[in-house]
Amino acid sequence: MVLTSPSVHERIRASASVTARGVAHDLEFQAMATRCRVSFSTSPAGGKAFAAAVLQWVADFETRYSRFLPDSLISRINQSAGVNWVDIDAETQQIFALCDEAHFLTRGVFDPTALPLIRLWNWRADPPVIPGNAEVAAAMKLVGWRKVQRARGKVFLPTPGMSIDLGGIGKEFAVDRVAHLAMQHGITSALVDFGQDVFALGVPTDGRPAWHIGLEDPKQPGKCWAGLAVKNQAVASSGDYVRRFELDGKRYGHILDVRTGQPAANGCCAVSVMAPTCTLAGLFATAAFVLGPEEGIKVMESTQNVNGAITTETGRVHTRRFYEYVVS
Repeated sequence: MVLTSPSVHERIRASASVTARGVAHDLEFQAMATRCRVSFSTSPAGGKAFAAAVLQWVADFETRYSRFLPDSLISRINQSAGVNWVDIDAETQQIFALCDEAHFLTRGVFDPTALPLIRLWNWRADPPVIPGNAEVAAAMKLVGWRKVQRARGKVFLPTPGMSIDLGGIGKEFAVDRVAHLAMQHGITSALVDFGQDVFALGVPTDGRPAWHIGLEDPKQPGKCWAGLAVKNQAVASSGDYVRRFELDGKRYGHILDVRTGQPAANGCCAVSVMAPTCTLAGLFATAAFVLGPEEGIKVMESTQNVNGAITTETGRVHTRRFYEYVVS
């Protein structure tokens, strides 16, 4: 007997649960290697239809863009590196256009072609192994978003071994799209939370003027150091205090600096950002972590309606308006 693994759609549907209390609904499921939750308010019939639409859209998205699935679009693009162009649809063109904007706004530290470096720095290895300078240099030759060739409806990675990973933008993009999907279903109050990447749509139906989002303390995981009051805004955080290893007294995190080919090491522990979209919030959170406290704050301050705070090994710095959103 041949055993086959369940499809992404089957896996996500099997993990899903929906609870309802009057008009309040909570949808929870596992997707994109994280726990996802959507809290929303609508009628019982509307809740059932919206939950089904969310599961379908997220499963379609993971099926197309996960680099861990050999038949995904991203895997086909990577497998065709140095060989041939790959046809892409309008949604993929939109995502790659967002990558262009993100690469520019983050001063190049966001780079979807960093996968050769990500594979090299395997923080899950036991015991951990530090790659040599020659290995890092070889991987860096395969990195560079500007090297990617694109034309209408198609894309080409010009060098064998080049590869794309949307891990730095995909989950956040999905959060934004699910929030938009809620609006298409007539829902005006929802909280979309995919692994602590959050979009707060409208306000809660319990009378509060805003959604309250807790920010985890990297020095005391599981506890919050502050809470934010947000509506029609996104909050995303980035840090290396969970996924890291230590060797010979030095800490190596999973967030890489594509400019050096090394894990970011500038005293940052975590960054939390508020922005109009979760895509932007996630990009600026990771970029600020890589750039460091001083440059990280500058890059956030340079973009309208973006605010954040950086927790360092010695303290905390923040944008000028950050504390306008902090609740006690």
